[in-house]
Amino acid sequence: MSLKPDVTVAAVVERDGRFLIVQERVARRIVLNQPAGHLEEGESLLQAAVRETLEETGYPFVPKAVTGLYLWRGPGERSFLRVAFAGTVGDRVNGAPLDRGIIRTAWISRERLREREAELRSPLVLLCIEDYLRGARYPLELLNHVLPDSSAAAGS
Repeated sequence: MSLKPDVTVAAVVERDGRFLIVQERVARRIVLNQPAGHLEEGESLLQAAVRETLEETGYPFVPKAVTGLYLWRGPGERSFLRVAFAGTVGDRVNGAPLDRGIIRTAWISRERLREREAELRSPLVLLCIEDYLRGARYPLELLNHVLPDSSAAAGS
């Protein structure tokens, strides 16, 4: 069986020892996750992280570094390649609608998330936070978004 992962992004945002988390409804479960989601057609990984954070939390996200790349096979045969970003958020945008499925946002400590591990959407939630806390920071220049070159000959 070939591995064809879905590409996702996640935002790791810490403020006063607490992390920005969304509580969401997914497949009849209520789970906790970082602001995260799928890469959409035509957008870069950075653009996806900024978009997903705003759509899920109402906060404008400013990525500062890559904290990790994670390949995870979830339940069943579905796989995910997650790119996690550390960054900051500005003030919440008043009246910003949240994505369908988002119940609320919260700032939660790592310790509290560990206590609620059964509620996490995936093991990637704590793994991303642990990597962030151990100081994993890679420059954003690590990522390249290569656009199609319309002047190149097809198949070359």
